[in-house]
This record gives sequence, C-alpha cells and structure tokens, in this order.
Amino acid sequence: MPRLTDINSNGHIFGGWVLSQMDIAGGIVAARIAQGAVATVAIESMKFITPILLGDIVSVYAREERRGRTSIAIRIDVVAIRGVGQQEVELTSGLYTFVALDANHRPRPLPEA
Repeated sequence: MPRLTDINSNGHIFGGWVLSQMDIAGGIVAARIAQGAVATVAIESMKFITPILLGDIVSVYAREERRGRTSIAIRIDVVAIRGVGQQEVELTSGLYTFVALDANHRPRPLPEA
C-alpha cells in the first residue's frame, strides 16, 4: 500500500514505489526457482505505460522468462483495476535478472529445472 510520501504532485504513484513492488514479486519467484537466496543484478527493458492513480487496485505478475547457469530473468507485469467500470489497465512491464547466492553471498549454480 503506497503512503502519502509515494505520491507525486500530479497525484500519481512514484515510479520508484512500483519498481520496489516489482523487485519484491520477482525476488519471490526467483528465490523459489533458485531454492534459496537471490539478488537483483539488472533491470532490463523497463517500460512505464500508464501512471498509477490513487484508487487503483494494483496487481503484480511475475514469471520465469529465461534461465542461465546462476541467473534467472523474470518478466514482471503490473496491471490495475481502475474506476467504477473496473477497467483493467496495463501499467508497466520489465525484465529483472536475479542471481542465486550461496552462504557467502557469491553466485552459485541454479538447481536443475
């Protein structure tokens, strides 16, 4: 839930707030795949499509897009249900890359798929 400090002068939610929500969702999916700790190492092809408005009901969807030896690319899409008509609006999309970490916080191989 955004706070008052997450709202800009136009009444929109700051992009940084949604980026952090996307990172949380992507990290959950990546950690499940890696079966352990992960770290965000890159955000690629980020696209803000429509501003998030006060009153929007926001949903974040994350799925594996590709896998390397130690890293996982997670596609993250954010949509909102908006207004009395309950219109679904595409808000943003991005590709986040996470790396699996060992006990020393160094990259480690992913488990077999």
